[in-house]
Amino acid sequence: MTQLDDDHERFPPTGDRYALQERYLELTRDRLPRAAEQNGWRVQNDHCFMRIALDHACCGCWYDHLDRRLRAYKQLTTAQLEVAVACAERMLAEGEPAVEELNRQSLAWRGKWIAESVSRRDASPASPPSASSD
Repeated sequence: MTQLDDDHERFPPTGDRYALQERYLELTRDRLPRAAEQNGWRVQNDHCFMRIALDHACCGCWYDHLDRRLRAYKQLTTAQLEVAVACAERMLAEGEPAVEELNRQSLAWRGKWIAESVSRRDASPASPPSASSD
């Protein structure tokens, strides 16, 4: 069996698969960033929505499961694409609370949530050392 045959079995060329890919791109590139901008969500960039959806589709940091050099969404199985689209649909339907929840999980899989939550929300600017005038 060649690599092409293996890929054909893993990623059958069905209309549903292509429709899922198109929906994933529509949501993550257009609809979610637009909703985020209109509603002032903290997460706003298309690549962030893609990261969140891909991480949930892979149940972990997507680039631990997929080849980073290739388009990630094209490497997903149909079942994973369904999860990615469902995740993006949920973010669009439920808004910022769902985005924040799913983003926290994505960042936790990457070992970043604690550092980011502290640095963005809890940390205050460091005060300069006091000058002593002895």
